[in-house]
Amino acid sequence: QVELVESGGGLVQAGGSLRLSCKASGRTFSNHAMAWFRQAPGKEREFVAAISWSSGSTYYADAVKGRFTISRANAENTVSLQMDTLKPEDTAVYYCSAYRSPIPRFGAAYSILPGDYWGQGTQVTVSS
Repeated sequence: QVELVESGGGLVQAGGSLRLSCKASGRTFSNHAMAWFRQAPGKEREFVAAISWSSGSTYYADAVKGRFTISRANAENTVSLQMDTLKPEDTAVYYCSAYRSPIPRFGAAYSILPGDYWGQGTQVTVSS
């Protein structure tokens, strides 16, 4: 079992930055790929970014590519999401997710599927 706790959400103006962190506990963190998903009001949960266990591979949704950066520190059992140039459409609850595998699971057309473990989420609100 892996327990995940997110932090770093908040209210920011459009064009600003936020850094989300996810602290993992439980099973060996370094064997798990990690990802961030988000869910806006009235919408389905969507993939944001993912990173392999070795940090050798990163993946981003087109909507955040070039603005968000995912990273991890295995020695500290943390994964982070640096979010720059935020837009009002980035407003959502952001969830940290861990996979049982060292790389994320892929679906059709190389889409990133949800992970196996989830945090409780942290709210990000971007005002215009």
